[in-house]
Amino acid sequence: MAAKTKPQTTPKPGNEFLSAEQVSHRYGVHRASIYRWAKESTFPAPIKLGPNVTRWALADLEAWEQSQREAC
Repeated sequence: MAAKTKPQTTPKPGNEFLSAEQVSHRYGVHRASIYRWAKESTFPAPIKLGPNVTRWALADLEAWEQSQREAC
């Protein structure tokens, strides 16, 4: 079983952030899929910006996309 990644708590300077809704729209999947992928460590971990604010760094998503293209 793959090691689970914990959500980052400190955002990287200069990052743009996307909400779960924006990320799900980007990949054409349900929001629950995004959280499941992150939990299964097959997707970048979310960043907690506050108690009710979870976002994904655009740079992390783009790096993941590149790794997926290279794996094919």
